[in-house]
This record gives sequence, structure tokens and C-alpha cells, in this order.
Amino acid sequence: QVQLAESGGGLVQAGGSLRLSCAASGRTFSGYGMGWFRRAPGKEREFVAAIAWSGGRYYADIAKGRFTISRDNAKNTVYLQMNSLKPEDTAVYSCAASVAAGIISGREYEYEYWGQGTQVTVSS
Repeated sequence: QVQLAESGGGLVQAGGSLRLSCAASGRTFSGYGMGWFRRAPGKEREFVAAIAWSGGRYYADIAKGRFTISRDNAKNTVYLQMNSLKPEDTAVYSCAASVAAGIISGREYEYEYWGQGTQVTVSS
């Protein structure tokens, strides 16, 4: 079992930055691939970024060039650094874990465990 807890969301002005954290607990975290997803108001959940256990990264077009995903395996934590934020980035951001250590997937079905999400609001 893996439990995920996101933090770091908040209200930020357009052009600003936020750093989200996802802390994992449970004895089965070792070897998990991790991803970030978001759900904006009135929209479906969409993929943001993914990172494998070894550090390989994959970004959605909506994030590429502005967001950076990273992880600290010793701390069982994955991060999402978000720069140049836009009002359309407003969403609930959730992290997810996959049992596949090498996965860097944007497909929701690849992930078995999900956090409850943290709200990011970007004002114009």
C-alpha cells in the first residue's frame, strides 16, 4: 500500500511560480514511477508530467518549458516546480504512483495510487 499527500498549492499571480510536493508513505513505495495530473474547472483530468524511479522524465505539451518534475527517493517525495504560471493553469493538481519503476506515462490507467490533490489558483 502507498499513501500520497500533496502540498504547496495556493493563490499566485499570473507569471509567478509554485512548487508542489507529493509525500509518499507506506512500505511499497520503492521502485514506483510517479506522475502529476490536473483537473481544471469544467474540464477532464489531464496529464502534466511523469518521472521514473531512475529519473527519466516526460512532459505534456501544457507543461513543457515551464514545469519541472523531480524526485528525492531518499525522502519518498516527488516535486513539481511550476514557473510562468497562467490563469489556465488553475486546477486541482494530483500526484499518482505506478508499480512500474521505469514508467514515464501520461496514461491514467498506468497508475494505481492517487493523492487527494492540492488547489492551484492563478489570478490574471
